[in-house]
Amino acid sequence: MYATRICREATRRSFPAIFARGGTSNGLVIHTHHLPPKSDWHTILPSAMGSPDPYGRQLDGMGSGISSTSKICILSPSERPDADVEFTFVQVGIKDGSLDMAGNCGNMSSVVGPISLDEGLIKEPKIESNSTSGDNTAVIRVFNTNTSKLVHSRFKVTGTPPRYAPHGDYEMGGVPGKHSKIVLSFIEPGGAKTGKTLPTGNPVDLLTLPDGSTIEASLVDVSNPGVFVRVSDLCLANPETLDPERVEGDLQLKTRLEQIRQAGASMMGLDPKTESVPKIVLIFPPDITGQTKGLNIKCLALSMGQAHKAAPLTLALCLGAACRLAGTIPNQLAIDIDQTDAIVIGHPSGRLDVGTVVKNGQVLSAELHRTARVLMKGEVFY
Repeated sequence: MYATRICREATRRSFPAIFARGGTSNGLVIHTHHLPPKSDWHTILPSAMGSPDPYGRQLDGMGSGISSTSKICILSPSERPDADVEFTFVQVGIKDGSLDMAGNCGNMSSVVGPISLDEGLIKEPKIESNSTSGDNTAVIRVFNTNTSKLVHSRFKVTGTPPRYAPHGDYEMGGVPGKHSKIVLSFIEPGGAKTGKTLPTGNPVDLLTLPDGSTIEASLVDVSNPGVFVRVSDLCLANPETLDPERVEGDLQLKTRLEQIRQAGASMMGLDPKTESVPKIVLIFPPDITGQTKGLNIKCLALSMGQAHKAAPLTLALCLGAACRLAGTIPNQLAIDIDQTDAIVIGHPSGRLDVGTVVKNGQVLSAELHRTARVLMKGEVFY
C-alpha cells in the first residue's frame, strides 16, 4: 500500500494517520503497514511532523514546537501470546529531525488500546461487564517495543462490536474538560532500559560534573530512567518559585541540568547524548498548606531539553516507584506515603496519582489514570 501510494502521485506524498491526544501529549498514530521499513522511517516521519525546523516551531508539519506534541505511535497486531497489540513510540527532534526511540511515552500509551480496538487490530478483545453499573470495559494487552514491557489498558466501551467510549466524568491535570478514564497498568516496569530498577545498586549516587563540582542524585529505571535531584541542592535563590518559565529563561541553569542528566546517564550505562533517556526530574518537598495540601511529593521535569509544563507520564511512574524505594531522594522528601495506596505527585499543571506495588525492592506494577481522544483522521502529507 505504501509503495502504491507514492507511485500514484510522486509530487504529493502522503500516508494515512490519526491525530490524537493521549494524556497531556498529542501526536500521530500510524499503522505499521502504512509505512516503509523501519530503516526508512527517517525519510518520512520528520517531514510529516515539520522537522527539522531551525526556528523550533514545526510550522510546516503536524508538530507544534514542544516535546510533548512532537510524538508518534506506530501500531501493529502482536504475535506474542501475552499481548494483543504492539507499538513503537517515536520522539521526533524538533530542530534536527532526529528520531529517538530510546524510551516509551506513558501519555501516548493511553491512545494505543482505544485506537487499536476501534481500528480493528484486535479481533477478539477481552470485555468485562459490571452488573451493577451496566458498563462494559475492554482490557487490551499492549506490548511496547521500545522498553520490551507490557501495559494493560482498561477503558469503557459501548456498542456492538465494542468501541471506545471517549465521553466521561474523569478530569486530569493539564487537560481541559472531562473525559472517559483510561487505566494503564505497567507490568513489572523496573529496568526498562538498564535491566535494573536501581542501575548502580545505590539509592543515591554522587555525580561529578565537568567543573569538578558534585551533586547527589537518585538514578532509577522504572518505565523510563530518571535522574532525580533535590531542588535545594541546586543553590538557587528562591527555589520554591522554580517553574518551567523560570527554567526556560535561565540558560546557565539549563546547561547545568543537562550536565547533571548526562552524568547520570553515563553512570547508568546509557548514552549521555541521547536526549530522551534518561530525563532529569527536580524534586521538591510538598508544601502541606494551601493548594498543595494532600500531595506526597512535587516535581519539575525536563524533556528533550525543555522544562515540562506537566509531568512526562513514564517519569511520574518512575517517581511514584522511587518514593517507595528506601533511601532514594524521592523517598527521603515524600511525606505520608505509608498512609496511602497511591503516591500523589504535584507538577506545574496540577497533580496525578500513581499506584505502585513494591515488594522486597522490586516494582511489581505501577498504575495510573489518563484520558485520550482522537482529534482527526486522514492523510498526512510530507
